[in-house]
Amino acid sequence: MSRTTEKIIEAGLLVCALSSIVTIFLIIVFIVAQGLPVILSEGPANFVGGLKWSPEHNLYGILPMIIGTFAVTTLSLLIALPLGVGCAILISEVAPAGVRDVIRPAIETLAAIPSVVYGLFGLILLVPLIRDYLGGNGFSILAGGVVLAIMILPTIISVSEDALRAVPRELREGSLAMGATEWQVITGIVVPAALSGIVTGAVLAMGRSIGETMAVLMVCGNSTLIPTSVLDMVRPMTAAIALEWSYASGRHQDALFSIGIVLLIVIMILNLIIYSAKKKRLNAGRM
Repeated sequence: MSRTTEKIIEAGLLVCALSSIVTIFLIIVFIVAQGLPVILSEGPANFVGGLKWSPEHNLYGILPMIIGTFAVTTLSLLIALPLGVGCAILISEVAPAGVRDVIRPAIETLAAIPSVVYGLFGLILLVPLIRDYLGGNGFSILAGGVVLAIMILPTIISVSEDALRAVPRELREGSLAMGATEWQVITGIVVPAALSGIVTGAVLAMGRSIGETMAVLMVCGNSTLIPTSVLDMVRPMTAAIALEWSYASGRHQDALFSIGIVLLIVIMILNLIIYSAKKKRLNAGRM
């Protein structure tokens, strides 16, 4: 390959990278330009901490939506994290090759299922079960949390498995040589060494959970009241945007952009946590 061809390829790659950066930057600028006036006019504290969302009365408080979003997300992580890490340990450390060859494609298939299918599963099966056996009308934080837990399992499993496999074999062999059992090696050596990678997987899963729209829209009930139990209905922030966008106009539409700003801030914070965890992991690997 000639030097001229290399320069052309490098220039093309640079243009592609810059185009992606500029596109993301313009999207952020557009969302902020549309939504920031509402936040400033309402007051950031009133907008984020307000209890009433009623566009017809010009009231734009999103605290119930924020609480609902984090309630559903937290519940999904509480369900999915132990299951996902346990499955990753099974694949990485315990299961024979034949079992791994069956589990991995199943996980990949789980990741490829559209979110609306998960929503239908929750709507047809989970919501009636909750209504019949636990009370309420079935549309709830619990329904949303279970559906999201299933959706984020592949992310947690994949990232956690990669982190476990990245632990040097010498650590395992040295511990076994000193008389530790296989389970002691897994719990005392491998998992602690892979902890930063597991945290990265959890944060990535949390980001997907917060950003999910269709599934939570179908099973969470769309209530703008502050929940008091996992059986209460909620309206996560993404669901509010999807539900109201088709008929919103003027200030109401700008307020939906303001919700988008809050979501952007949350996702940026999560990305910073992921970056910090990865940097810590790389630094630990060099030591």
